[in-house]
Amino acid sequence: MTEKKPEKIDEEKNERPERVERPERGERPDRVQRGADRRRFVSRPKFCQFCTDKNLKIDYKNVELMGRYINETGKIRPRRQTGACAKHQREVATAIKNARHIALIPFEGDFWAEY
Repeated sequence: MTEKKPEKIDEEKNERPERVERPERGERPDRVQRGADRRRFVSRPKFCQFCTDKNLKIDYKNVELMGRYINETGKIRPRRQTGACAKHQREVATAIKNARHIALIPFEGDFWAEY
């Protein structure tokens, strides 16, 4: 009742498309770098700015200082980027949130492009 066609199955296994030879990596045409249009964060030395300079105070009214701790989209930068210690990073985050709440700085947007 069931007819098997072993010849056809064997032919399908043996038929493979020919591989196209690709040029070596050095010979490939230049590609556009991924993420080249995005601004990258430039790493700074990892020391807390507030621990080294005791006269520098974290204040929600100091918009320029808060601008250093916010990226272009309005998000608060993490400690690994800012170099702040845990204590001062928490204070900066609270000050940024307070400044946002009373509309000194926006919650999001390209406001920080000028800083």
